[in-house]
Amino acid sequence: MRTKIKNIKSWVAGIFTAVAASLCCMTPVLAFLGGASGLSSSFSWIEPFRPYLISLTIAVFAFAWYQKLKPQKQVDCDCESDNKKSFWQSKLFLAIVTVVAGLLITFPYYAKVFYPKPKHARVVIVDKSNIQTVEFKIKGMTCEGCTVHINSELSKTSGVIEYNTSYEKGNSLVKFDNSKTSVDSLVSVINKTGYKITSQSVINN
Repeated sequence: MRTKIKNIKSWVAGIFTAVAASLCCMTPVLAFLGGASGLSSSFSWIEPFRPYLISLTIAVFAFAWYQKLKPQKQVDCDCESDNKKSFWQSKLFLAIVTVVAGLLITFPYYAKVFYPKPKHARVVIVDKSNIQTVEFKIKGMTCEGCTVHINSELSKTSGVIEYNTSYEKGNSLVKFDNSKTSVDSLVSVINKTGYKITSQSVINN
């Protein structure tokens, strides 16, 4: 019974840390799918701790597999015992949980598939003097899924010609027609995704 409880605690702890490690990228996807995009960057503060949480997850599952694969001590006993283990104690179940944890840890690398592909902007330029480029410094982006989310919203905005968002640089470069939209409007579009603009600067074309 003690061994069973110990095994359950191991994989529960492993799943918990795996979820925590990728919560910074899961929240934007769940918020987007649920229509509550304002919650997108709620757990972005977890990102700096991600390497430690991943290491902890690996350590927990390594221990769980060690417990599962190590030779069992033979105990001489005249009493009857049921050697048949339940599914929850089996290697198959631990393997399934390990795979699930692996998928959770790697979630940031495939999170972008949950967002619709940005539409190509089609803007008829009448006066080139109206074209401006602005750089937004953005707080809260943690993975490629975040950039796809912002680009997807920018692609729907009238007057936007080009956009290039990078979570690594924490910015977004947007070229737009100022006769059809404005910097303030673009700020509003990006802020509604849940990520916050910390500064903005217009770049001369």
